[in-house]
Amino acid sequence: MDDELSKRLASDENGLLTYEYIANNINKADFSQEVDELVDSIIKVDKTGQFVVSTARYLHAIDQELYAPQIDRLIKAAITADRERAYLGVLASSIWGDDYKERAASLIASDDNFRRIYKRLYPIGI
Repeated sequence: MDDELSKRLASDENGLLTYEYIANNINKADFSQEVDELVDSIIKVDKTGQFVVSTARYLHAIDQELYAPQIDRLIKAAITADRERAYLGVLASSIWGDDYKERAASLIASDDNFRRIYKRLYPIGI
């Protein structure tokens, strides 16, 4: 990440600037070299989880295999940041499908991130 971008993102108060940068520059040839720093930046500043979740959903929609490590980090950050559970339901359906509730038992057994989100969304269910 160049110095100009670092300075611009240093003024990002909630993750919106970083999310916009990701959305507007994902097709740049050197984006894959910046993505880890961008993910670090958005995780650092987003205290509610709104833009962390949006970024995870966006990267998942673009290429879930290519961005799997970043998506994993974003999901973990969302679990921590979204204390009000305002965004976790949308994240769950975006990542694991609209039928995630029906498949909850198998997903809980195979995916720790899903287990943690499900436990947050349905604390009595586990």
